[in-house]
Amino acid sequence: MAALTLLAADGSLSDAALNDAGAYGRPSAPLQSRVAYAAAHVVPRVSADNTPGQPADIDWDATLAFRRNVYSWGLGVADAMDTAQRNMGLDAAATRELISRSAEVAREEGGSVVVGVNTDHVVDSRIPLEQVIDAYKEQLHFTEEQGAGPVLMASRHLARVAQDASDYRRVYREVLSSATVPVVLHWLGTAFDPELAGYFGADDWQTASAVLLDIIGENPDKVAGVKMSLLNAESEISVRAQLPEGVRMFTGDDFNYVSLIGGDTVGQGDNHSDALLGAFAAITPVASAAIQALDADDPARYLEILGPTEELSRQVFAAPTFYYKTGVAFLSWLNGHQPAFQMVGGLHSARSLPHLSRIVELANASLALEDPELALERWHGMLRLNGVEA
Repeated sequence: MAALTLLAADGSLSDAALNDAGAYGRPSAPLQSRVAYAAAHVVPRVSADNTPGQPADIDWDATLAFRRNVYSWGLGVADAMDTAQRNMGLDAAATRELISRSAEVAREEGGSVVVGVNTDHVVDSRIPLEQVIDAYKEQLHFTEEQGAGPVLMASRHLARVAQDASDYRRVYREVLSSATVPVVLHWLGTAFDPELAGYFGADDWQTASAVLLDIIGENPDKVAGVKMSLLNAESEISVRAQLPEGVRMFTGDDFNYVSLIGGDTVGQGDNHSDALLGAFAAITPVASAAIQALDADDPARYLEILGPTEELSRQVFAAPTFYYKTGVAFLSWLNGHQPAFQMVGGLHSARSLPHLSRIVELANASLALEDPELALERWHGMLRLNGVEA
């Protein structure tokens, strides 16, 4: 039996038996019990200058093939989000092209795509609220023109200049009033972006969530859902219970998604959350199989399939959490979805070999390696290139 070589932080080596791939099949009909989006990343050209500070030079064939694979498993794609390295190597021009190309692929595949809308094309770090509103609207209208669903992301510009909750209410009111389709509101926590401290006008989630709910209540026809990425299940369950009818909760909690998505079905919390997760880009076949189990009214099978992946996700999203993208791209490479372990902005160097080794170990244990022999070959080759015999 083949064995994976694993590297510990103290330099010691160990072996783990290589598991077979999960026996998961693509769905024969659209998924029914949950709406699920995988927040996809971008693949750079191998020969590009993929170093810090350089513009993104994207391998469009590999990047779009990754999205087609997600659609083939019945999931939707969330694009141009933080997973795609916005503000960490993916520049404004590349973001616009990604949105346009991704929306075109969604039409071709009959899939659902939502994309991030932000203010990050503005170079100045501090701008007045009026310019924050205009910047949001510019990206919003571009997204609508492409036919993608808008996800109104948390804005660093807004966080820097907002004086109190009333400024958040004003900005969101004016931006939402100009939307021609309902949007998803994104609440990103400081684990992902420290610059967003105090978003919605308060540092504690209880006060901030009241502002968020007020914004939704003032614009009931303009909000399709909320994506919460605070890595705090209590806050998500609380907000979820207070959402108006018809507004979905999309979990962005890569630490606690199993119970949040399961909800009442698995005896955890009120109702359930849908999903908009970076983790689902790393474990797409497993996530699809788990939701298929819920469709078949088999919550025990859902837990059996998806439960083991949560420890893997916690490793991928371990502190400093904003480097989680490295783990997503690493698993994409191990699973054969890109030719090299490279990332725009040089972020393939953002995690240590022992950290990546633990990802390999947990991906193997949770049956998230789609082609185990290929993953072993690539991982062992990477170890040897770094002076570790495998």
